[in-house]
Amino acid sequence: MIEIDLPWPPSVNSYYRHVGHKTLISAPGRQYRAEVVRLLRPLDCCQTGRVMLHVLFFPPDRRRRDIDNHFKGLLDALVHGGLMVDDEQIDDLRGVRGPITKGGLVRVTIGGLA
Repeated sequence: MIEIDLPWPPSVNSYYRHVGHKTLISAPGRQYRAEVVRLLRPLDCCQTGRVMLHVLFFPPDRRRRDIDNHFKGLLDALVHGGLMVDDEQIDDLRGVRGPITKGGLVRVTIGGLA
């Protein structure tokens, strides 16, 4: 079981941008992904089997937001950072809203499933 605190992820609405017929990861999305990769590097582990992923979302403020909109950028960054091979591995995905925390953060717990 691995638990790590990561920065507050961008919503799916700001993670991507559309240029003509192409969909690209936005500059804030690329910055977020790079920061997560940097934070995951010391863990030097990669889940290769079926996994459970639980995320505790600590929002940065009182604004109304759908926490499910924050999964895409987070999962993309976790895969890019090598925490798992592909988000297809996830059989148990949970997101829970925690208390407001200055700057916001997400507490990610990942573990293998038997």
